[in-house]
Amino acid sequence: MSAPARRPLGPGGVEVTELSFGAAGIGNLYSPITDGQAATALDHAWNAGIRYFDTAPHYGLGLSERRLGEALRGRDRSSYVISTKVGRILEPADEVSGDDLADGGFAVPRTHRRIWDFSADGVRRSIESSLTRLGVDRVDVVFLHDPDNHAEEAFREGYPALEKLRSEGVVGAIGAGMNQAEMLTRFIRDTDVDAVLCAGRYTLLDHRALTELLPAASERGASIVIGGVFNSGLLADPKPGARFDYTEAPPDLLARARALRTVAERHGTTLRAAALAFPFGHPAVASVLVGIHAPEQVTDAAAQFAADVPADFWQEVRETGLLPPEVPVPGPARGERQGDIPEDIPGDGPGRDRL
Repeated sequence: MSAPARRPLGPGGVEVTELSFGAAGIGNLYSPITDGQAATALDHAWNAGIRYFDTAPHYGLGLSERRLGEALRGRDRSSYVISTKVGRILEPADEVSGDDLADGGFAVPRTHRRIWDFSADGVRRSIESSLTRLGVDRVDVVFLHDPDNHAEEAFREGYPALEKLRSEGVVGAIGAGMNQAEMLTRFIRDTDVDAVLCAGRYTLLDHRALTELLPAASERGASIVIGGVFNSGLLADPKPGARFDYTEAPPDLLARARALRTVAERHGTTLRAAALAFPFGHPAVASVLVGIHAPEQVTDAAAQFAADVPADFWQEVRETGLLPPEVPVPGPARGERQGDIPEDIPGDGPGRDRL
């Protein structure tokens, strides 16, 4: 099995592997794991050739960053890329009471409080704290994290602070990470970001990022990292009760995911392999981020990512209406569009993204 290839993340010189490690899970997302289990998962990712690791202070109240830094310590710093995020400052709690599951979704003691802060000072403080937890002297990529309800401060103060840090060489690439495409499009058009992280909005089931975000990124020379490629699990295992965007999938989406799985199996591949391959039909996509917390998840992700998804699969899902004809699909070489698709690709209308 060959290691994932690398792609540039925008114009700034940072390169990431096409398959990347989402480190929320090693921050005890939903359930606890041990330090040893986290280290083993990260070792497996390294051995699989993954060299891009995405984390955030939010993940486990700093636990994800600490575990990631410990696992990477001693490895050649120039050989891997870390992205972290700003927008939530961690402040020590007055007293430790209970865990963070109800508030943040992480099975960790509630030792800190998250304070929303996209100010210039908040950005610098957050990065300084992340550097300490990670045990490194620089981070390669910094994303403004979920600025949905803090847009004014993020554009007025947070983004300029990141731009200054990039010019000072403290960070290599800057951008924003969100579960929506609309504000990310504004970042691409109105700022000089290198990349954005778009979670859940460009998958086999949800194509809304194709409407404006992906064309804007191509036009501006920015890159897209795609997270949530399995839409919270529905595209990993479409069974009754499976989740789509963190809630139970409605019957129509469950039926569509199961139909996609049937076509994949008919063509000798898997739904997971198709879900991982799909985003690379658009040239603006640089990497697909997979949330991982166990070594067997690394093994499966690497195998599915390397698996062949035949051209006949993409042809059939188009012919049967499981994918609209205007949505680009990967060609024989990952990242090459298949078929005669114009550069100016029309996107899904606003009412079609959940069909």
